Amino acid sequence: MLIWFSVLADWLVYDLLGLSSQNQLGQAVHFFVEDTTKIFALLIVMIYAIGWLRASLNVERVRDYLSGKPKVVGYGLGSGFGAITPFCSCSSIPVFLGFTSAGIPIGITMAFLLTSPLINEVAILLLFSLLGLKVTLLYVLTGITIGILGGALLDLLKAERWLQPLAAKAYARGQLSTATAIPPGQSSTQAASTMGWQQRHQFAKSETVEIFGRVWKWVIIGVGIGAALHGFVPAGWLEANLGDGQWWSVPLAVLMGIPLYANATGVIPVLESLLLQGVPLGTTLAFCMSTVAVSFPEFVMLKQVMQWRLLALLFVLLLVSFTILGWVLNLV
Repeated sequence: MLIWFSVLADWLVYDLLGLSSQNQLGQAVHFFVEDTTKIFALLIVMIYAIGWLRASLNVERVRDYLSGKPKVVGYGLGSGFGAITPFCSCSSIPVFLGFTSAGIPIGITMAFLLTSPLINEVAILLLFSLLGLKVTLLYVLTGITIGILGGALLDLLKAERWLQPLAAKAYARGQLSTATAIPPGQSSTQAASTMGWQQRHQFAKSETVEIFGRVWKWVIIGVGIGAALHGFVPAGWLEANLGDGQWWSVPLAVLMGIPLYANATGVIPVLESLLLQGVPLGTTLAFCMSTVAVSFPEFVMLKQVMQWRLLALLFVLLLVSFTILGWVLNLV
């Protein structure tokens, strides 16, 4: 399915505009066209699908199930759910709002949000086929651990106070009992079940229009920056500067990954290339995880639901986690 976005980009950039696939400008424009159209399509589909689910979701049951578990179990469930779902930065806002609207604790929501872009089933299969079971398990366990520990820390700091008004209101509504919104004598389960197909469609449609209207320009800005770097960073520069494994190479690799744009699936071939060129495993994983989870487009979009203080805390948390991970793996 996603190959059609590449075909469309080929036609627009190479055939219609006449740019060459062999020069940096052509590669950058192709990257921008392919990823912008792909993200817009995925964004619309994901917002609508999540809106449809929210329209029929029994939020009390979800909230009660998660709140009835020990917090560490909740973080594990949130992180594990993030690892098995194909969400990325393009769907982070509707997923975040869906979780907060259901009244799910912010730590569990953040455990999901931290893990989801790092791991998906395609990336796991690709990583296993290229680098074997050991590296695959290490990558997966690292991503889940970062999600669990990050969610616990953000819960401890009461990070919900640093949400943007849109997300804060959704979280506050989710924390309140939904009984007042249900007609007398009718249970929340009955209210959800009586919502017809047309009502669910209208709810999902309004969610799609509202959220897409907020974020489309940020997608263009973020992908545009990523495309410029993708097209104009010289090939082989990373391998030449990060291959010796000095202590400073890990934080440098993490910082270098921030402005780049890639999802967990797309970064796996980069990971393989770096390892084959002699870049140490710790430095490689730190760079790739930074590219996926701390990328500029991800944070530009999350700015719509988080205040700067929470974004900065999330940013530092991920940088420190990836740097420590890289150092430890390089030592062993």
